[in-house]
Amino acid sequence: MEGVVVKLPSFPFLSPTISPSSPYSNCRLGFRRFSASLSAAVKKGSVSLGHSTRPDFPILHQEVNGSKLVYLDNAATSQKPTAVLKALQNYYEAYNSNVHRGIHYLSAKATDEYELARKKVAAFINASDSTEIVFTRNATEAINLVAYSWGLSNLRHGDEIILTIAEHHSAIVPWQIVAQKTGAIFEICSVLPIEDIVIWAHAVGAKVLVDACQSVPHMAVDVQGLDADFLVASSHKMCGPTGIGFLFGKSNLLLGMPPFLGGGEMISDVFLDHSTYAEPPSRFEAGTPAIGEAIGLGAAIDYLSGIGMQKIHDYEMELVNYLYEKLCSVPNIRIYGPKPSDNIHRAALCSFNVENIHPTDLATFLDQQHGVAIRSGHHCAQPLHRHLGVNASARASLYFYNTREDVDEFIRSLDDTVSFFNSFK
Repeated sequence: MEGVVVKLPSFPFLSPTISPSSPYSNCRLGFRRFSASLSAAVKKGSVSLGHSTRPDFPILHQEVNGSKLVYLDNAATSQKPTAVLKALQNYYEAYNSNVHRGIHYLSAKATDEYELARKKVAAFINASDSTEIVFTRNATEAINLVAYSWGLSNLRHGDEIILTIAEHHSAIVPWQIVAQKTGAIFEICSVLPIEDIVIWAHAVGAKVLVDACQSVPHMAVDVQGLDADFLVASSHKMCGPTGIGFLFGKSNLLLGMPPFLGGGEMISDVFLDHSTYAEPPSRFEAGTPAIGEAIGLGAAIDYLSGIGMQKIHDYEMELVNYLYEKLCSVPNIRIYGPKPSDNIHRAALCSFNVENIHPTDLATFLDQQHGVAIRSGHHCAQPLHRHLGVNASARASLYFYNTREDVDEFIRSLDDTVSFFNSFK
């Protein structure tokens, strides 16, 4: 067997909201900004990670539809701290230039900062060298890069591509296409412990690709300790800009892979009848890259590292346990995934349905009447929803800048929403 594609699981969880007693309650109508100063009620020494980091995120301090914005859609994308916004602004104002192609000051400065961002990504996930990091447009492109470059070159008729039922569509569709082209067999399993999967896969000569989009932003990830062959993640889910993601690949694998896209930057020499290609990672970065976005991702990594990923993880686990407990009080609710315990740790999000109320109706009412932003739909996981016997679900997702007050306000708003729709029965 040649290929195995797996994903670090992201079990659905709920997200927070801000109550009238929140330290951020001094806000008015429309999209007006409001103060981010901490309430005197939050005593010195008792400030949570959510309270202490929230002032760094300008977008959170506004009103939406006449209510304070409560952002609970972090699994779809995270908000950006001022440090990241300033890094982007500084690039475009101070040294905007193309990379790797000029000897003048601006180009040299842009190249240095772009490559420094690559080194930051490598250190953040403990890659052995920055040449194992390929910048891509997003995690979806990173998966497609592996599928088309490694998959089409190595998979043969009868080989197995194994995934779980919980995969994002981005981790399913590219491999379906590869299976159709190569004759490989497409298999689904229900096993999720990533460390065990890597050991089992390597024991039979298979390779492992980890979709870590819902892991890298929330916990320390060590690709060497994990021994993953490939790993992908997206900047926008870890406080960085949209439009950039990255692929980690073991050096020996990247060296043996043909280019994914052709053009400038990825070549060594070009002749009229053939071309030779650059070494990785340049081989997989054709054309002008997302320079400002890469620099912004580097700033996001600096910001997250300044907090500490273990601190972020521990805080989110505490907050999501509080959320799950409060969510259980909502009448006729079904929360997907296991109850958290000392041995079971949920991701910092929760997907749910309320009996006889469509999740899109819940999400619409929460937004328009309470300023609470959640997501509804199949969340790019239609096979999982079919397995659960539902077409859609509501999802609220937490990040470290959320607070217990967020959770309390979310539950209050959800109770009001459920009461409103039940009044028509």
